[in-house]
Amino acid sequence: MNIALLKEISEVAGAPGFEERVRAIVLREIKPLVDEIRMDNMGNVNAIVKGQQNKNIMVAAHMDEIGFMVTHIDKNGFLKFHPLGGFDPKTLTAQRVIVHGKKDLIGVMGSKPIHVMSPEERNHPAKITDFYIDLGLPYKEVEKLVEVGNTVTRQRELIQMGECVNAKSLDNRVSVFILIEALKKLKGKKLPYTLNAVFTVQEEVGIRGASVSALEINPDFGIGLDTTIAYDLPGALEHEKITSLGHGVAIKIMDSSTICDQRMVKFMKKTADKNKIKWQPEVLTGGGTDTAGIQRMNAGGSIAGAISIPTRHIHQVIEMCNTKDIQGAIDLLAACVKEMDGYNWKLA
Repeated sequence: MNIALLKEISEVAGAPGFEERVRAIVLREIKPLVDEIRMDNMGNVNAIVKGQQNKNIMVAAHMDEIGFMVTHIDKNGFLKFHPLGGFDPKTLTAQRVIVHGKKDLIGVMGSKPIHVMSPEERNHPAKITDFYIDLGLPYKEVEKLVEVGNTVTRQRELIQMGECVNAKSLDNRVSVFILIEALKKLKGKKLPYTLNAVFTVQEEVGIRGASVSALEINPDFGIGLDTTIAYDLPGALEHEKITSLGHGVAIKIMDSSTICDQRMVKFMKKTADKNKIKWQPEVLTGGGTDTAGIQRMNAGGSIAGAISIPTRHIHQVIEMCNTKDIQGAIDLLAACVKEMDGYNWKLA
């Protein structure tokens, strides 16, 4: 597995609406792999591999990561911010961040020290508004480099831990990696249908990029690529786990934004079994992915499903995926694209 590429993709900054650094890596990697590359006004990248029949497959992996936007600079140079995407406030404690001003600046998430908290404050759950960003600079220096509207991303490198990788933005850079690696695997193969491998923007703030791309592509078939919850941790009940690391790539049945087409679910299961790819079912009662936009934002809808990558500690700086599950996702995606014309897609 090309861990060096996964590391580069996961560590680069790309808050929603500011995905240009991720996009540059994607464009570099996909150029020799596809027949055509299109970019729309929002910044979605559509890598097209032409098929033999007049049908379209859309596969989407979002490039953006959860982050923040600077909303205020106080007279001492401390920054207040607004979250871009879903955060559990307690995960911000004692974290380093990068403020993307006129140049990148390292900052830290600060809050009131426990030593000066009242008993009531100590027992009160943390709120986003309790935090500020400290750049270690006086106001005059901060004012020169930072302005309201600059984005902030979290600072953390990718490392390997046993069978796993651990990083800040495996949601959803691991899927960006998987889509690139699947394109490499499909290079030179005759595809039945035209593949639109779309690297989307602004998923974390409302599935915006995928919706725009689906309107343009009008896909017959759709596959979302994203992480999913692996709550396989101490204290978790069996029914709470959703998925487990190392138990195989996940085939989505539903999440809060999509009930996957039963035909696509059956096709993915059959394809995984045929190709001896380990898989597990995914029923996610909260959260949504680009699959929703692919499925609904086109005339008549598309036959849509999703391939999910089990991930522990999601939306933290310590997101963790098993490399075997990642490889399974690459293999399943490539197999589905190659074999999609061999299934009976008629409604019962």
